[in-house]
Parts: sequence; structure tokens; C-alpha cells
Amino acid sequence: MPSRKRISLFATILLAATLAGCGRTGAVNQGQVVEFDGAKGMVVLIQDSNYLDQSNPRFDVLPPVRVTVPVDKREMGPAPEAGKLLALDCEKKQLVVFDAASQGFRTSSFTLIGRRDNVYGDDSRVAGVRFPVVDREKRTITVYRSKERRLVTFSVPGEIFSLPADSWRTGDEVRYYYKDPGQALRMMNITKTDIHKTGK
Repeated sequence: MPSRKRISLFATILLAATLAGCGRTGAVNQGQVVEFDGAKGMVVLIQDSNYLDQSNPRFDVLPPVRVTVPVDKREMGPAPEAGKLLALDCEKKQLVVFDAASQGFRTSSFTLIGRRDNVYGDDSRVAGVRFPVVDREKRTITVYRSKERRLVTFSVPGEIFSLPADSWRTGDEVRYYYKDPGQALRMMNITKTDIHKTGK
């Protein structure tokens, strides 16, 4: 596990690389992890086409990117958790998941059952709960969107409801620096790393 000082330095390097373009020496990419094989050190992610605007990510670039984690484990942040729920729009009542079988996206409407905003991670409704919570009897799915601090319960059509449980999990976002597109030299788990606290 890298030290806080090292993570902070890594964040600074990645930001500088992003702003500079880093065309001759390397490049930076970012996306949501939809598959992770820890034994093989392989990450599969959907790229964020709007990653410079952290408040409005768009995981919508195909094909999925496959990249090997850094050889030097000190350059690797917390192992990412995979999940295939790419978008959940409560206003439009529409969601997008990554379908591993077709290697493409599946878009579906959903029925909103309940929504709670401003739910923090230490809230009793989410603390210690393993999401998604799939209720087969009621045919509902409950997810916690930690980035948005939003707890949502919804139902979907039968053919979508039968998808694997990880279809309703939001995977961690990672950012990585590379020269060879298939090999990360440094990788940060954005979801599990608070860069504002790492230097403290």
C-alpha cells in the first residue's frame, strides 16, 4: 500500500500529465472498472469521454479497454471493485449497463420506487450493507451511489432483471498513466482515494 505522501505525489504527476497532454513521454486514461482479475492483474474499463469534468462523467466509449496493472506494486492504489452499472438517471428514469456477453451497452427504462439524497457512507441505511440489494420476491434493486450520496430503489423489466447482480453495481473509477496502452505504469483508484486528504 503506497504512503499518503506517495499517493499525493502520484496525483500531482497525473494531473500535470493530463494538463500537459504528455504526448511524447506517455498519456493518461480514466474510466469505470467493469471487470477486474486480481490474479492476472487485468483491469477492463469503460473510458470516460468527459474525464476532465469530474462532476459529469460519461462512461460511453467502446470497445472496453484492457490494461495490466503496474508491475511495481508501489505504483498501484487500492484494488478496484468492478461493476457494470454505468449510468442511473433518476430524472429520465433510464439506466445503462455494460453487457459482458455482447461487449456492448444495454439501455433500459426503470420504475423509480424510492430515492434518498444526502446519504453519507456512515448512515445506518448504507453502512455495512453490501450493494446492490436485489429483492427477488419484490423484483426490486437497491443501489448506493456513493459519489452522489444517493440511495435508490427501482425495478426493471424482466429480461433486464435477470442480468447478473454486478450489473447493478457501480464499479470504481481508476486513472492510470502509460506509455504502452496495454500496460499501466501508475494507477490510482479515484473512488477509494481522497486526494484532498492524502497530504495531511
